[in-house]
Amino acid sequence: MRAFRIAELRIGKVRPLGPNAVPSGIDKVAVAGPLMAWAEGLEGDEQGDTRHHGGADKALHAYPVAHYSVWANDLPERAAQFGPGAFGENLVIEGATEDDSCLFDRYRLGGAIVEVSQTRQPCWRLNLRFDLCDMAARVQQTGRTGWYFRVVSEGLITAGDRAELIARPCPNWPLTCVWRLLYRDTSDHDALTAFAALPGLPENWRRMVDRRLARGTVEDWRPRLETPG
Repeated sequence: MRAFRIAELRIGKVRPLGPNAVPSGIDKVAVAGPLMAWAEGLEGDEQGDTRHHGGADKALHAYPVAHYSVWANDLPERAAQFGPGAFGENLVIEGATEDDSCLFDRYRLGGAIVEVSQTRQPCWRLNLRFDLCDMAARVQQTGRTGWYFRVVSEGLITAGDRAELIARPCPNWPLTCVWRLLYRDTSDHDALTAFAALPGLPENWRRMVDRRLARGTVEDWRPRLETPG
């Protein structure tokens, strides 16, 4: 992926989500004008759970336009739900998917410089968002997760901006390869070792991989994927 375009720029305020009114900023609205991309996130955007969402390694959540129609085909009875903003994304991306984006790709985007930091690890708030008890698991199983950007250099970004690739330090780590290691080839010792050694890997991922290597087991995904209660 040498370039992509921001079809929409979206932010959300914390609101109650689901029958138990869980605080969440997943419901994001499109913004026409420029916004500052700060190191900790997009101007005006909020998260209901700042322990697991937002922050430097998850400053901007991107989701590809190309996935919406695939979801609608998979779940035709819910087709109306799949459009820009459906997955709580800040950046609705045209011209890129996980297939052609690599870990730590760096882009000039408007007045900012951003870097692919990690794929999304879906959580149970997606189950509430779509009123579907296994939606988070479906996102994980399909690999249609979207991804996060770090903000390396803060600046204004606007819907319609094109991002140009300025560095690709890890061409052997496309996001599809990362997804496969996390959720399919989960016990590939050599790949896990190489992954853990990558400079710039988010610290929570490094700890996760170190535990896999030390214990020879995969972490329990149920607390992340299954809606509490």
